[in-house]
Amino acid sequence: MMLREFETKGEKVFLIRNLIEVRIPKRHYEKLAKKYSKEYIISYAEPKRILHHVTKRELVYVTRESGIPLLGHAAFGLIDRGTNLIQVRPITGCNLNCVFCSVDEGRKSRTRVTDYIVEPDYLVEEFEKVAGFKGDGVEAHIDGQGEPTLYPYMDELLEGLRKVKEVRVISMQTNGVLLSEEKIERWEKYLDRINLSISTLDERKAEFIYGCRYPLKRVIEIAKAIAESKIDLLIAPVWLPGVNDEDMEKLIEFALEIGAGKRWPPIGIQKYIPYKFGRKPKVDVMSFREFYERLRRLEEEYGVKLILRPEDFGIEKRPRIPHPIKKGDVLKARIVANGRVKGEKIVVVKGRVVTVLTDKKVGEFVKFEIVRDHDGIFLAKEL
Repeated sequence: MMLREFETKGEKVFLIRNLIEVRIPKRHYEKLAKKYSKEYIISYAEPKRILHHVTKRELVYVTRESGIPLLGHAAFGLIDRGTNLIQVRPITGCNLNCVFCSVDEGRKSRTRVTDYIVEPDYLVEEFEKVAGFKGDGVEAHIDGQGEPTLYPYMDELLEGLRKVKEVRVISMQTNGVLLSEEKIERWEKYLDRINLSISTLDERKAEFIYGCRYPLKRVIEIAKAIAESKIDLLIAPVWLPGVNDEDMEKLIEFALEIGAGKRWPPIGIQKYIPYKFGRKPKVDVMSFREFYERLRRLEEEYGVKLILRPEDFGIEKRPRIPHPIKKGDVLKARIVANGRVKGEKIVVVKGRVVTVLTDKKVGEFVKFEIVRDHDGIFLAKEL
């Protein structure tokens, strides 16, 4: 772990690769430093004193020592949806403010109150256990509720995942803003595919869609650099009816022109779906029937497959990691961290993270009933 430290107004200040800021009174630091490593001090610092550098929200640093498991939550850790693809979520927070964001991420978020970052060695160790259960031919898909390339330990994570013997494919979902030719060159030996979120080739539309000043020309150059590298490229736009309809054809042409899709499909157009806690721009919402009819017409026109299925990416059903918790269970546990949104808290039960709807504070005990256990992601309600 790379740290910088300096003193100011009687406090020790740590910056972890410019992402996390932790302030500890000097008198406390000197006592802790005699007993613990800097990593330990950061892991166990008062949570309210740790901030996400981009969103400025409270940041929970998840290490093995924290006692927080990596299965059970949608925002961080690992997600097993019963296939050979395992979602790897190392960090939350986003550098954009997309109008269609399904989880209301970014600096302008009105609902997210807590962010999370997972220590890379811990993430790889737990991933290896899940991959071992799944068997050969696993895909590690790095995504998240936000932008994965904000993760300051991406090199370590990629290197660790590549060493897992069951891994066949490593892929990443990104908006591309933080990518560079240097990173692409460095990650060629680890990454197999980048799913790049570009939803328009028009600069004015881009500012509306991404909710901020968006370096479109730069992202276009990054897309070309990926396509020219050993990493495969999939262009992944979100179709917003009435906003970027004509961009779908332009993006198909762009993907084919630059050589995307060396091994997998060159473009995967996504339907805009309004979610309960997501942003809801004033656009028409296509039915799935209409969406697929439009894709079929574009398939015929351009001779490229647009209606994609799991098998197009080698995704197949595999046994799920056994769930020790089920809907209807009544349990009691101590709250270990704040949840993603106000009114949520995190507890640990039977080696899993559970999100509990409660106004109790961190450190208190809460009795609750599991009300949802979809894909091993647990939600509970206080009793």
